[in-house]
Amino acid sequence: MPTSTTMSSRPEPWYRHRWPWLLMAGPATVLVAGAITMWISFSGADALVVDDYYKQGKAINQDLRRDRVAATMGLSLTLRFDVATGTLLGQVRGIDNTAALSLLLIHPTVPAKDRRLVAVPDAQGNFSMALPLLERALWQVQLEDTARTWRLHGNWAWPQQKNTDIQAVPNTDRNARGGG
Repeated sequence: MPTSTTMSSRPEPWYRHRWPWLLMAGPATVLVAGAITMWISFSGADALVVDDYYKQGKAINQDLRRDRVAATMGLSLTLRFDVATGTLLGQVRGIDNTAALSLLLIHPTVPAKDRRLVAVPDAQGNFSMALPLLERALWQVQLEDTARTWRLHGNWAWPQQKNTDIQAVPNTDRNARGGG
């Protein structure tokens, strides 16, 4: 019959000791944190990085020409979103025809939330269109004709700003020449 001294001298299995578990806790925590970091990095793509930055950089000069044309024409845009009816109301001043215009609402971080709309102004330059509820954001607004000869652009902090006024500002190139 075994005595109490022989029972206590028998070693316990490794998993009954706390030191192996304590030593394994550090590497296990690193593996879990690494898996979570990988999941975060792969689940949300960085929408702010442009694939062809050189080509877009060259296009900036084209956009500046379109802005100057809009300033020469004296164009301006007023937008208001009516939440009760889900209607975007706008007025374009300075155009002399009622051709369709391209209105782009650009979300600041998620391109999938951008909205491209077609605005057809009446003789006074007014237009309205149905629009789902806009998300709270600092939207970039861009209005251009279908031939892309001119462009109006600005920012709209909706819903803090109930409406926005965007005007084409003539570029005098004063800052580019160092003042004067």
